[in-house]
Amino acid sequence: MRQFGVELYDRWTALWNGDTGLAAEIMAPEFRLRYAQAGTEAFDDIRHPAQLSAAIAGWHRQRPGLRFTAEGPAVVDIAMPDGAAPQGSVARPYLASFLNESGQTVSRSGTDILTFIGGRITEVWSVSSGAGGRTFS
Repeated sequence: MRQFGVELYDRWTALWNGDTGLAAEIMAPEFRLRYAQAGTEAFDDIRHPAQLSAAIAGWHRQRPGLRFTAEGPAVVDIAMPDGAAPQGSVARPYLASFLNESGQTVSRSGTDILTFIGGRITEVWSVSSGAGGRTFS
């Protein structure tokens, strides 16, 4: 069962790396995104897979070379109540890198916590930037 959580996180990372068709496969029809970092306010109102796909595509247009990688082991809490589809949470650190206007690599790290019901993501908490409030720009 742990493997399901790891694979879901890997698919979440692939979504953020530009495979926007995955949103319809891994996200619930309606979900909540909770981003605790400066410069991500646009994600507060996203509730549907198509909206998320469009927002991610926009981030890639604004940030050349944007690439997300999972770092470290995943923490997975998962259950399959009465044989139903998996539900639970997976948390894992990530590193995001992109090129700024000067062509220099900018990196940001954080942790994404995905909650899923019926095998689909229903809520995401993403925390990065630290106390200094570094933006994602």
